[in-house]
Amino acid sequence: MEILTNGWNVLIILLGFGVLIFIHELGHFMAARWAGIRCESFAVGMGPVLGAWRAGIGWRAGSTDPSTIARFGKPAIEMTDEELARNGIGETEWSLRALPLGGYVRMLGQDDLDPAKVSEERRSFQRAPVWKRMIVVSAGVTCNLILAIALFVLTFMVGVRFEAPVVGAVAPGSPAAAAEPAEGGPAGLKAGDAITAIDGEPVLTFADIQIAGAMARPGEALTIDVQRADETGMTVQRTFRMIPRKDAVSGLLAIGIEPAMSGLIGAVRGEEREIFDSTMTSAGLGPVMTGTKADPLRELTEIIEPASGTSAATTHRVTQQRIPVPVGERAPNSPSVTVLLREAADRSAGALFDTKWTTASGAEVTRALQPIPELQVMITPASEVTGAEIERGLLGLVPLMRVAHIPAGSPNEGILIPGDVLLRVEGVDGPRMSQLRTVLASHASGTADVVVLRGGEPTRLAAKVDRAGRFGVIIAPALDQPATTGTINRLATENNDDRATAVAALNLLPRTTVRTVAGTAVIDWVTMRAALLAATKDAAALGAGATVEIEVEAPTPAHERSKVVLVIAKEDVADIHALGWESPVTAAIFDPLMTRLTANGNPITAVRMGFHQTKTMV
Repeated sequence: MEILTNGWNVLIILLGFGVLIFIHELGHFMAARWAGIRCESFAVGMGPVLGAWRAGIGWRAGSTDPSTIARFGKPAIEMTDEELARNGIGETEWSLRALPLGGYVRMLGQDDLDPAKVSEERRSFQRAPVWKRMIVVSAGVTCNLILAIALFVLTFMVGVRFEAPVVGAVAPGSPAAAAEPAEGGPAGLKAGDAITAIDGEPVLTFADIQIAGAMARPGEALTIDVQRADETGMTVQRTFRMIPRKDAVSGLLAIGIEPAMSGLIGAVRGEEREIFDSTMTSAGLGPVMTGTKADPLRELTEIIEPASGTSAATTHRVTQQRIPVPVGERAPNSPSVTVLLREAADRSAGALFDTKWTTASGAEVTRALQPIPELQVMITPASEVTGAEIERGLLGLVPLMRVAHIPAGSPNEGILIPGDVLLRVEGVDGPRMSQLRTVLASHASGTADVVVLRGGEPTRLAAKVDRAGRFGVIIAPALDQPATTGTINRLATENNDDRATAVAALNLLPRTTVRTVAGTAVIDWVTMRAALLAATKDAAALGAGATVEIEVEAPTPAHERSKVVLVIAKEDVADIHALGWESPVTAAIFDPLMTRLTANGNPITAVRMGFHQTKTMV
């Protein structure tokens, strides 16, 4: 099926390319006929002739020349205008050729092997006045421009869907996260903001935002206007300033935001199906099974808090809306479904909450979702070797990494298994993600010596590393293990300074396990976070720092335990008390939130919109 899909896409591309070529060459042809120039051939494609048509001869497989020679003793190209008229055949052969890589119109007097050759024939290209030849040469581009205008009018009269200019997520430490408000108030863009203008230029699509960031002058701030709901639910205008930074993945300047998502589950390519199904199942969103027939979920329609049967429920309907909502009007639910899910998870305080979905067959089903605890985003100072690290954890402690899924075709099928916790990779104990990338990059196309926790016991194995320096598996934090990777000892700050974390002075070994926090037993990262919040509750109320005693177990053969004291800065106390809960449903499963651009029946506006979008993309 994937082959058929890809083949169909290729066919569509070739047909579209063929239409563009046909219109382009038709422009040359019509201009040449107007100028009185004889056109001997009109070809779409290059190479051998698949089929051709000539007036008076009709359709033929291959060229019409054999039929012309058989009837009149010579090909049409050797006949004069009078002979063509007397024989009742057309001067032009229209042909489709084997290679869809171009096309051409051959005019009398043209010789590709000898461009300087001049024909003395009355209707040759060289005998036409210069101004007419200029029109003939430029007619192809002119016709393509006319086609573009016609398509602009047609498409924007009907309406065209683009990704909406709505913030779905803000990357920690990004320019958007630290954006300065022009009129006071909290800094930073937030999920759900609808961006309406950048440096005074209207923003209509999410691509406009990306392009404005990429094309910004390095080191210069952008002024960004957004619309968001205030505390009363009314839409208000806010203005922020931020300096785009180079994105590590794309290499382009960016402000660090992701698009908002709709409630519609996106189309899945064949090679992504296994990972997608695993992601859905792990979030509790597997298909409805009727016997052996699977009816997959198609769209999220409602979010219900709390889960049915616990108390009175509040329902949030997932609906499409105008984007952006006009200033002064009441904003409905946040336009991004991921924001709605995050807010529901946060309000549930870790309790289950229900979601309603429609399936591919149209059935309605309810699924309960289990929120996951939010951890601190910790950004280390940039180093010359690895750059800045971004990890999630608590006070400098970072969870170990677990193998969450092994896709088909992974080099580690049969070697690693889901649930394996990475204890050591090539001598690096409890590697963090950035450390793992560095180690694997040095073993690309080879193997790595790995120790994993499997079934409660350390297991040593030789894991394969692909040529890109990856295991080829899906990695997730091992939140059920209250053990830590190598600690993060210093954090970057907004003023380009850095500060020590609460664990920096403790010299904890990688794979140290936290057993108690302020006397409360710890069995995983959920209970660890809860115990830290309880122990620092009074300090948070006072806006002060705190000291908390924790018991840790060393990763040594004797498993020695010791009690140490965390000295927690007031900034960290505030940070951990600002943590909430996150939805187990990732944004990646949904289609982007779309907006429809339309000229509302005005053809002039349609042309203007088309030119704007073309200029933006080019």
